Amino acid sequence: MSDEFEELWSELAPVGRNRITGGYRRFSWGPADTEARGWFVSAARARGLDVETDGNGNLWAWWGAPGPEAVVTGSHLDSVPDGGAYDGPLGVVGALAAIGELRRRGLRPRRPLAVTVFAEEEGARFGVPCLGSRLLTGAITPERAGGLADADGVTWARAMEAAGLDPGRLGADHELLGRIGAFVELHIEQGRALVHSGAPVGVASAVWPHGRWRLDFSGQADHAGTTRLADRSDPMLPFAEAVLEARRAAEANGALATVGKVRVSPNGTNAVPSRVRAWLDARAADEGALRAVVERVDAAARGSAAEHGVTVNGFLESKSPLVEFDHRLRDRIAARVGGETGGLPLLTTGAGHDAGVLATAVPTAMLFVRNPTGTSHAPEEAATGADCRAGVAALADVLADLTGAGPRSRA
Repeated sequence: MSDEFEELWSELAPVGRNRITGGYRRFSWGPADTEARGWFVSAARARGLDVETDGNGNLWAWWGAPGPEAVVTGSHLDSVPDGGAYDGPLGVVGALAAIGELRRRGLRPRRPLAVTVFAEEEGARFGVPCLGSRLLTGAITPERAGGLADADGVTWARAMEAAGLDPGRLGADHELLGRIGAFVELHIEQGRALVHSGAPVGVASAVWPHGRWRLDFSGQADHAGTTRLADRSDPMLPFAEAVLEARRAAEANGALATVGKVRVSPNGTNAVPSRVRAWLDARAADEGALRAVVERVDAAARGSAAEHGVTVNGFLESKSPLVEFDHRLRDRIAARVGGETGGLPLLTTGAGHDAGVLATAVPTAMLFVRNPTGTSHAPEEAATGADCRAGVAALADVLADLTGAGPRSRA
């Protein structure tokens, strides 16, 4: 295989990287995200692909005229705060490299083939993950999406407009969805199952149900040095109880629960807070376990709030059900990449993906590339060059099979 993947990777790698932490800060419609999107457009056009932007800000690079039964691959370029290099970009760079690999093999697809870059997959700026794919499929309304605001009060609609796009075009695109016959996403594994299996590539079977909930605790700001403990209405106390209960509830239900984002007002060292706003991320293998975790956290928060003279309000920001990827497509991929034995490891994941959103509308599958550290959403996220090339080769095999690619002379 040529070094096209390495060339593309080296072009994109510096964009949005923080020199101090080594992590990435590519937030939707911000300067780094805009630069990364520009890189993709240039790289796709340099490879003879026709690039368009849909009404929701997702990018599409087509090999051949868009048409029915298209095969689509791709991922996202935005990141969590100080995220790793591979979550999202591996699937975008790998897709472009896989198209290059098909050309080196002398193949041309007989069905339309596209690479896509979805907007705001991480939800790091506007709070709702997989926003581009949710809008495309109609899983979120244009009104709600357009009104989502970042920490500075800038709405998704205003940010889109500042980036030169028309927020009036937001919404489900059934015509575009109707073109897609299959979607396959290449992604870094966010765990170590492939390390233990000894395989460089695996195929996804399902995405756990998961969601994000916001908890607002309201008390009374006061002086930390003069206000008696008995006279305080301190929202930090029920917040702390909610965090501890999240861990206990997750352990009791075989689930995962995390409070990784919090805002405190007035945020002074010598002040009792007036408000604590926190976000709960919860994930579980089934809906019952997920519901049990969230209910326990909510009950703990309300009980402690009442004890300390604090009010609490909870809000569901986003929720995704259990997603089982298309079995026929999954098995076809396993057979194509795994050989006669179909010996690719089959993996479930607790992480959300655009593929999981699209799975409600089109046949969808995912390929995972081994991550030796098992770490994700952090600078330590990693993959070897050899494993990345194995992922690109596997994706190229899949795209060739799904598009019925044949020699160019027969195109």
